[in-house]
Amino acid sequence: MTSELFTTDGLRKYLDDAEHHRFLAAASALERGEVRTLCATLAYTGCRISEALQLTVDRVDLSSQVVTFRSLKKRGKTLYRSVLVPETHLDILDLVHGLRKAQRARGRGQGTPLWSWGRTQATKHVWAVMASAAIAGPQACPKGLRHGFGVRLAMKTRNPRLVQRMLGHASLETTAIYMDVVGREARDEMALTW
Repeated sequence: MTSELFTTDGLRKYLDDAEHHRFLAAASALERGEVRTLCATLAYTGCRISEALQLTVDRVDLSSQVVTFRSLKKRGKTLYRSVLVPETHLDILDLVHGLRKAQRARGRGQGTPLWSWGRTQATKHVWAVMASAAIAGPQACPKGLRHGFGVRLAMKTRNPRLVQRMLGHASLETTAIYMDVVGREARDEMALTW
């Protein structure tokens, strides 16, 4: 992968599979449901933390199992992208945030955010979960979740267009960093050929 997924010292900026699972386990053990759902949404969708914080009740489609984010970094354009999420995650979102009830009410939850925190507070929540999951280093941040999602998606699908669409990249060149496989991931891939 290019240097964008590694520090200048060669350290990973993305969560590997084991860290991903530890992060989700640590988040699911939390008492505060809102922190659990934020962390799981970041891990399951690869969204930016600011995109998650803009997520509203009406953009969670329980029947289609998608969450629709307003894509950021689009230079003034308003674009949306839908990301499939596990049904279990949607159930937890509904339980914690009362989605079904809010979507049946007048206004259908339009403009009602799932999380009321600012970016700084949300980032602190993610850092705390990373620490409780014993994840340290440059990958122990919201961006590490996004990069980890991109790497896992690229490894499992080998479909650059799908990775591009799920991450909301304007350019396939940006997505290309996820298509190169190195380290333990490359060893796993190479083992299939031995």
